[in-house]
Amino acid sequence: MDSKKALELYMKEFGKNLAKLREKKFKTMNKVAINSDFDSSNYNKYENGKGNPTIETILKMASLLEIEPKDLFNFKFDIKKHKIDM
Repeated sequence: MDSKKALELYMKEFGKNLAKLREKKFKTMNKVAINSDFDSSNYNKYENGKGNPTIETILKMASLLEIEPKDLFNFKFDIKKHKIDM
């Protein structure tokens, strides 16, 4: 599989997990904006699988959600199925 396609699929799964975690803490995106320096449109791109967060952003997300950074990556992604061409 082309690495761009695999990354796109991974980011979508990351986004679904992020949304699930956010909904446990904040019901709306507006609450994210109120409680952080994320504006809702910027944060929304991560939940929609359109953004590729930096390590700094991941740490900020984890802090905002009061979770461990590793929890942001606690989702299924079959790397064998989505093997990246090297």
